[in-house]
Amino acid sequence: MTDRLRIALQKKGRLADDSFALLKKCGLRFAIRGGGLLARVKNMPIDLLLVRDDDIPSFVANDAADIGIVGENVLVEEQLTSQDELNANITMRLGFSRCKLSLAAADTGKVQSVTDLNGTRIATTYPGVLGQYLRDNNIKAKLVEMKGAVELAPSIGIAESICDLVSSGATLEANGLTAFKTILESEAVLIQSGRELSAAKAALLDKLMRRIDGVIKSAETKYIMLNAPKDKVKAITELLPGSDSPTIIPLAGSDDLVALQAVCTENIFWETLEDLKALGARAILVLPIEKMMS
Repeated sequence: MTDRLRIALQKKGRLADDSFALLKKCGLRFAIRGGGLLARVKNMPIDLLLVRDDDIPSFVANDAADIGIVGENVLVEEQLTSQDELNANITMRLGFSRCKLSLAAADTGKVQSVTDLNGTRIATTYPGVLGQYLRDNNIKAKLVEMKGAVELAPSIGIAESICDLVSSGATLEANGLTAFKTILESEAVLIQSGRELSAAKAALLDKLMRRIDGVIKSAETKYIMLNAPKDKVKAITELLPGSDSPTIIPLAGSDDLVALQAVCTENIFWETLEDLKALGARAILVLPIEKMMS
């Protein structure tokens, strides 16, 4: 069917798992089986194309897929290294699979900062992003392109530093390396080309993006309920992070207490609860929100 929306996704890995989880939270019902390259959504006219992450930008740019979910680091690298201009642009940031593309070197090596890079070798799997950074900063260094195990380059003597993805930093630490400069901060992004979709696909994509936005907002949002003295409502409201005007409900049998309920769009920390308690709030409940639509 020509009006089935096609979404390109990484077929396996952490980004794939997070992408599948996001779509299922949006109400899409599908099953991923074995090494298949196509999964059909059962309750919506959507097909999932399961491919290598570095193929996703070209799938979107060349009309093999209508949209894609990919790491921003992969998108930028493909845009910089592709022989053809890739018509694939970010339409929504998804907030998961965050990582950094960073420069790192041995703790005791001669490279300890960006100013030490001139005349040295840098090993990387991201020659496009790194090359652009070096040109922008007028740094003359040799790129040693690798397909993997970049963190080993300094110890085996093929480079003085590396440029690689960093999430927890444990891999760097295990190899005696320390990150000294982040050149790109990345997260999962939804990409789309500039071409016009059919009316049916455009309506379906609009519905899906509203659901994705709701899932993202609900993950960051909490519902708080508490009882509070009437004369402290204003002070308590000012403490609630990112909330609109709360709902105030009189408590049966009490003239000086009210029930207060609010949606908070920012994190609620233990310190916030302690501050609320100090103002006389009691029976404080903080609840997750499963779904949310503005």
